[in-house]
Amino acid sequence: MIGKVYLIGAGPGDPELLSLKGLRCLQQADCVIYDYLVNPELLVHAPAEAERIFVGKVGGQKSITQEQISALVLNKAKAGKTVARLKGGDPFVFGRGGEEAEELARAGVPFEIVPGITSGYAAPAYAGIPVTHRDFSPSVAFITGHEDPQKETSMLAWDKVATGIGTLVFFMGVRNLPEIVENLVRHGRSPETPVALIQWGTLSRQEVVTGTLSNIVNQAEAAGLSSPAITIVGDVVRLREGLRWFEKRPLFGKRILITRPREQSEALRSQLSALGAEVISFPTIEIQAPDSWTPLDRAIQQIEDYHWLLFTSVNGVRSFFSRFRVQRRDIRDLKHLRIATIGPATQSAVQELLLQVEVLPDDFKAEGLLESLRDKVLKGQRVLLPRAKEAREILPIELQKQGAQVDVVEAYQSVLPPISRERLDEVFLQTPIDMIVFTSSSTVTNLARILAPLTPRDVLAQTAVACIGPITTQTARDWALEVAVQPSQYQVSALIDAILDYFSKATAEPK
Repeated sequence: MIGKVYLIGAGPGDPELLSLKGLRCLQQADCVIYDYLVNPELLVHAPAEAERIFVGKVGGQKSITQEQISALVLNKAKAGKTVARLKGGDPFVFGRGGEEAEELARAGVPFEIVPGITSGYAAPAYAGIPVTHRDFSPSVAFITGHEDPQKETSMLAWDKVATGIGTLVFFMGVRNLPEIVENLVRHGRSPETPVALIQWGTLSRQEVVTGTLSNIVNQAEAAGLSSPAITIVGDVVRLREGLRWFEKRPLFGKRILITRPREQSEALRSQLSALGAEVISFPTIEIQAPDSWTPLDRAIQQIEDYHWLLFTSVNGVRSFFSRFRVQRRDIRDLKHLRIATIGPATQSAVQELLLQVEVLPDDFKAEGLLESLRDKVLKGQRVLLPRAKEAREILPIELQKQGAQVDVVEAYQSVLPPISRERLDEVFLQTPIDMIVFTSSSTVTNLARILAPLTPRDVLAQTAVACIGPITTQTARDWALEVAVQPSQYQVSALIDAILDYFSKATAEPK
C-alpha cells in the first residue's frame, strides 16, 4: 500500500508560525524529512517513534542532491509511510516544492501541499518593514537572488524589475549582492534607494543591516552578514525605525535551552519566547510508567485506610489519578483524606480535579513540606506518597520518625529521552547557548549522562546556568557548574523574573 506525502511549509524560522494544518500533518507522520532552514523545534510535534531524516543543503558545503531527496521521499511513501516533507518558508516560493510535487505526481504517489509563511514578508514584518504601504509602495516582487547556475541566460528582466515595482525582495542573494545592486542601478533605480538585509529573520538571532543601494554592499560586509538572509529594496525600509518591535523585547538575542520534560515545558517555553528569547527544548528526562503498576494499584484499592495523601510533583498527581480512573474509583472515595502538596504547580494540578489542598508550605521543597506537616501528621496515621522511582528520602524518613506509617509507591519514572541524544551535536556544537535552565535535580543528572564522556562543565563553560531552587542548584554545583540564577520562590514565574533580572544586569554592565 502506498503512503502519502505532505509537502509542508515550515515557515521562516519562528516555530510558532507553523500553520494548524501543518501541525496536524506533522503529528500523524511516520517519517519526517526536513531541510536546513526548518527549525528543529518543530520536530517535537512528530510522534516519538517517527523517523527523522535531515536533508539540509548548506551553501558551500557538500550535501545531498535534490534528486536524492526526491528519491528518498518517494521510497518512504512507496513503503507505505505517511511522510511529512518539511520545507523552510513556503514549499512553492523558491523552495523547489514544485519539482518535488512533479516527481510525486509522475510516480502516482498521493500528496498534498500545505502552504507556509514565507520569509519574503515574515522577516521584513519582524524587522518592522511592511513590504507594501499606501504611502510608499503599491507593489511587491519576490525575486531569487541566486538563479540556477546551469542556465545560460538570466530570466530576470532587470530593466523592468528595477523601476517597475515598488518593493523588491531578493531571496538567497547575499553572495550576489554586488551584482544585484549593479543591475538595479544600471537599469534606473536610484542609488539612494533604501535597502535592508535581514539574516535569520523571525528568530532571536535576527540581525538587520540597513543602507542604500550606494553603500549596502560595504555595510553588509562590515557586519559580516551571510546566508540565510533576504534583501529588501524600496522606500518601505524607511519605516523600520518607527515600526521595529521584535528587537525591543527584553530577551531578544538570547538563546535559552530548557531541559524540562516536553509535556511540562510549554508554559516556560512560551513565556520566554514571548519575551524575545529563542527557546530550545532539550528535555533530559522523559516521564514513563513505572516498571509495575501493582504497588500503586494496591494502594488505591486500600485508599480508605489512609489519612494523608502527599504529592511532591505534578507528575505524581497525574499518574495517581490516571490509575485512580483505571481502578474505576469514585472521587468521593477521597473525602476523608487530607491532601498536601510541595508547591503551587502541584497544588494547581490537584485543584483542577476540584479537590482541596490543605497544606502548602511557604518553602517549596521537602524540608518546607515537613515543617508544615509537623503538628498535623499524627502518630499512627497512614500516609500515601505516590512519587518518582528515584527521589529524595528525607520526607518519608522524617515522617516515620514522627510516628507516621508512610507508604512510598512508585507512580512514574524518569528516563533519558533518546531524541535528546540524537540532537546533542546540533544543539551544543552550533550557535552558542546563552543560558540553560534546570527545573529539577534529575534534569541536571541526566544531562551529565547524555553528555558523557564530556562533563556539563566542559560543555557549559560559556553558558549561564539557571536553577529553579536550592536542591537543583546543589546538584548543579556537585557537577562543578556555577549557578548564575536561582529565584527566591521556587516556581516558574519567579524563575522567569530572575532570568530577566540577570540579563538586564548583564546588559547594563560595562564591557
